[in-house]
Amino acid sequence: MSTDPETPKPAAAKPLPDLQKVVFIIGNFSRWKMLRELADGDTRTIRELATAGGCSYDSAIKHLSLMREAGLVTQGRGSLYQLPPQHLPTPGQPHVDFGHCLLRFNAGK
Repeated sequence: MSTDPETPKPAAAKPLPDLQKVVFIIGNFSRWKMLRELADGDTRTIRELATAGGCSYDSAIKHLSLMREAGLVTQGRGSLYQLPPQHLPTPGQPHVDFGHCLLRFNAGK
């Protein structure tokens, strides 16, 4: 066993979101479109996500609450939403890896 202080330590495994919740979330087209909107790694307001999801502001709040509880989005200051850091896409890649599944958002645009 190495005791070299410069040897990188393995990163702690990040917990995966619950598979049943992920399937439930992505099974709704409005939520899918909201996730697609967030796939570029930027933050979005509730209104922007409601527009992207083709739903009302109140419906967007409910959808985002479900996605936040499932660990698929985070809510920041000023009610800005984004993907959690561990799920942020590689720049220029139109997909998000939730561990259980890889969502590709470039098809059908």
